[in-house]
Amino acid sequence: MKLLSSKLKNKVLQSMIKIIDRERKQIIIENQKDLSAFNKDDQALYDRLVVDNAKVDDMIRAIEEVKAQKDPVGQNLSNITLDNGLKITNKTAPFGTIMIIYESRPDVTIEAAVLAFKANNKILLKGGKEAFNSNLILEKCWHEALSENNLSEDWIKLLHLKREETQEFLKNPPEKLDLIVPRGGERLIKFVKDYASCAVLISGRGNNFLYVGKDADWLKAVKVIVNAKTDKISGCNALDKVLIDKNLPNYMFKVNELEKILSKLNVEVVVDTKTAEVLPNANKFSDEDIWYEEFLAMKLLIAQVDNADEAIEMINQYSGGHSAAIITEDKKSAKTFMERVDSAAVYHNASTRFTDGGQMGVGAELAISTDKLHHRGPLGLKQLVTNKYYVYGDGHVRV
Repeated sequence: MKLLSSKLKNKVLQSMIKIIDRERKQIIIENQKDLSAFNKDDQALYDRLVVDNAKVDDMIRAIEEVKAQKDPVGQNLSNITLDNGLKITNKTAPFGTIMIIYESRPDVTIEAAVLAFKANNKILLKGGKEAFNSNLILEKCWHEALSENNLSEDWIKLLHLKREETQEFLKNPPEKLDLIVPRGGERLIKFVKDYASCAVLISGRGNNFLYVGKDADWLKAVKVIVNAKTDKISGCNALDKVLIDKNLPNYMFKVNELEKILSKLNVEVVVDTKTAEVLPNANKFSDEDIWYEEFLAMKLLIAQVDNADEAIEMINQYSGGHSAAIITEDKKSAKTFMERVDSAAVYHNASTRFTDGGQMGVGAELAISTDKLHHRGPLGLKQLVTNKYYVYGDGHVRV
């Protein structure tokens, strides 16, 4: 793959900023077509689908942020010279071709493409049919920006494939794929893993837990729980499960208070058997699979635990490995929790809603990776490269 200069890549991005701003009104019109055809019963997906003036501004801001970042390609990771004089340099290098499969969100068509392109990767975008019109016009904007700078439109390409066609594409890609990122729920992730013939980087599933320790500041706990649950239900960093230590002072009163606060905010509360003894009118779940479920709705499961060890064990068993939080004033307990919980992001006395590229200083993100190789957490510009060794000799042979 040809390496493009930083100057040329930034010229494309500057063209894209101008084009999106110019086409702002038409982008919103095309998005309205998608919204009109969408089933509003799925509020989380509907929220992700919306493109308004503020969202267009966010798209432009994302491109500006990436444009301002240092080119991640060709950066020296190490330089060594062996005793025999052989010089070895390890540099960052593009992946090659990245495919991202995602549901609903048209802004991914901007963020994924701008990151991949700046990192000198070709990107194939497989958006959901629910965002067809929105993605189509955004692809046209990208192609105009590329053509304006004498580059092939193949750098950024939207794939129009049905499920069966996508399955065949994954099994027998017509071109070499180096990385696939499925950004969505369990079904999408499983679908991609079952059929992909190249590396897959998992992203999307949240099912985030929060543990209220026995030494928690209750006001902080309530504040964090409400924010993590209600701020944006469609976010993969939204809260789904709250585990409350039975040794929390005034446990019964506080659990009742939390349920009342959540009910006033129209959050459906479901409880385990032990918590049902404290909240007899709450909906007690019967299907244990709920522990694995990401709600993406105004719904929260509240359960009782005996101690931090039990909370940690449950989180590691059931969560999606995305984000987990502890509310406690005991710094030692917080440290133990954060070290032992196996999630991409762990929090002490803070909302899980901060697991986001922009919030964590990464900038625009391709996705939140819950994998451990090659990166975990927000996938920003620096994470969209691999590495390559450059070895310089002078007739060297190994003896």
